[in-house]
Amino acid sequence: MIDKTMNRRRFLQLAGMSAAGTILGCAVNPVTGRQQLMLVSEQEEIQIDRQRAPFQFSEDYGALQDSALNAYINRTGMAIARKSHRPDMPYSFRGVNAVYMNAYAFPGGSIAITRGMLIELQNEAELAAVLGHEIGHVNARHTAQQMSKGMLSQIFVAGASVLASSYGFGNLAAQLGSLGAGALLASYSRDNEREADALGMEYMVRAGYSPKGMVGLLEILKRKSKKGGNAVSLLFATHPMSDERYRTALREAATRYATAMNRPLYRERFMDNTPRLRAQAGAIRTLQRAEAEMGRRNLRGAADLFRRALKEAPHDYAGLLMMAKCQLARKKPGVALPYARTAKQVYPSEAQAYFISGYTELQLKRYDAAYADFDRNEQLLPGNPNVSFLKGYALEHMHRRREAAQAYYRYLQQVKEGKMAQYAYQRLVQWGYLKR
Repeated sequence: MIDKTMNRRRFLQLAGMSAAGTILGCAVNPVTGRQQLMLVSEQEEIQIDRQRAPFQFSEDYGALQDSALNAYINRTGMAIARKSHRPDMPYSFRGVNAVYMNAYAFPGGSIAITRGMLIELQNEAELAAVLGHEIGHVNARHTAQQMSKGMLSQIFVAGASVLASSYGFGNLAAQLGSLGAGALLASYSRDNEREADALGMEYMVRAGYSPKGMVGLLEILKRKSKKGGNAVSLLFATHPMSDERYRTALREAATRYATAMNRPLYRERFMDNTPRLRAQAGAIRTLQRAEAEMGRRNLRGAADLFRRALKEAPHDYAGLLMMAKCQLARKKPGVALPYARTAKQVYPSEAQAYFISGYTELQLKRYDAAYADFDRNEQLLPGNPNVSFLKGYALEHMHRRREAAQAYYRYLQQVKEGKMAQYAYQRLVQWGYLKR
């Protein structure tokens, strides 16, 4: 129930009270044993992880539907995590459907690797190196360090203002044409990367792998960094690469871990667990090229490439949603809608398809269908204030003013700045639920 007597100053005051502060403090780094500035406790790391990781995984088109491959990735990661400095963290590992190259870790131990990265790997030792590197970031508390310095990105950046061009809330072509992923991720320093490399190699060797896996991984990254391109731009923005990292891995493998050099790479086991992924490699690389054309604002060329990829892999969830976004950016919601609907059928338990479908229905002024999609998105992935706004917008145009006001009010309890917040506030004032 919204209090009609509440004025704007009191409303903002009460809304701001939900922001909790922290007390300046230090903690012992679990890797070095030294004191470091740390405003985030281990329990807070886990809580932040649980709140934010699901949104990034959905931004990356959800976990792989290949449950056997995901189980294999998780087993591999858990075997390494048990050999780390923080073996009791609630680790979990999965592949995600995004086609750009990256792997990332949230501070509580939720770790993901994209299809774009997976198709570049040649053996299980290289997979172990990727996951070990990300475990290294968790163990050294790199994200918590950056949070303590006020450097973590805002959680809902990628989803904000997606109501976009038709209603004057933002630039749809720019929003849907971007990679989107990474708004929630820390950008590591070169020192962070060196430490994560060293820890990753240490952990994978402890778990029984050859250090050649880390050398092979960094050789891949070194080669990709020279070529550049849209598919790796986020990877090297969050994980800066240098020749020095590769040379250090070579040196450490040949000296500190020389006795482990002849341990297995487990190429056959990797191949046995990735046949369906490798069968998708052609379509994935075409999707990467299409995404690059989106980044260049060549929407027609991108659409042609998305069409080519979907001809090869017609039920590819990420490809379907990328095509829907491309057609939205081209201002063709009627063309976009069948792709979004098919995506919902292909992966009914993943939230992003409902968001894109709901937005498309809004463009077509089918407000009841849009509301149903946004409501389903919220059920699957609760906590995004932008969905509250969009539900309110749909309800407003369905002439369900009271429910729309409640949705706008929920939005304003979490977001107090920007055009969408101004719009919601003005509606509540206009309808008499708030006083100026």
